[in-house]
Amino acid sequence: MTTHTFRVVGAIGLTLLSPSAFSALEDVQSTFGKGVMYAFFLVVIVAAVVVYFMRFQDKRRTPLNKVFEEREAIHSVGPDALVSECASKMTSEKIGALVVMDGERLIGIFTERDALSRVLAQGLDPGRTKISDVMTRNPYCIPPTTTVGEAMRLVTTRRFRHLPIVENNKLVAVISSGDLTHWLVKDKIGEVQELVDLAARS
Repeated sequence: MTTHTFRVVGAIGLTLLSPSAFSALEDVQSTFGKGVMYAFFLVVIVAAVVVYFMRFQDKRRTPLNKVFEEREAIHSVGPDALVSECASKMTSEKIGALVVMDGERLIGIFTERDALSRVLAQGLDPGRTKISDVMTRNPYCIPPTTTVGEAMRLVTTRRFRHLPIVENNKLVAVISSGDLTHWLVKDKIGEVQELVDLAARS
């Protein structure tokens, strides 16, 4: 029995020392190495996704005064401005809305939607119609402490495309749904590229 065992062990040992056995071991090691590499990349991707969504949620908690602090001047007109003049201004400035001001007091907002539904659809002459006759009066306003997430809910549920931001009865900014979306996703392409570069260096 002992002799037979030695023979079996010796045969196994010779088999393991053969070139084909070494090749098989290398294949196993190579496969194991690839598995570890794929697992590592999977962990990196999962971690990146988690970090991305955590940062996204953090950005949604940002108050609007941090978003519009570097925005351009507010585009406004007086109540006696003609629709044709306002349409020309909106086109030249590449904007979708104008706020209507009576001195420093916000009294309305005129949007592309107003131009379609209240002017063109009603057959009014843009060159003779005052903006005060077709504007949206007393637009919904929000304070600058409103968070980006709260503003996004407003533009989604109430279908607002522009939100005047008022502080102490004074208009301080007008932010659009496009502004909010752009601010939320800005720099994401650069962050994704950084992750790709990090994975390539690993």
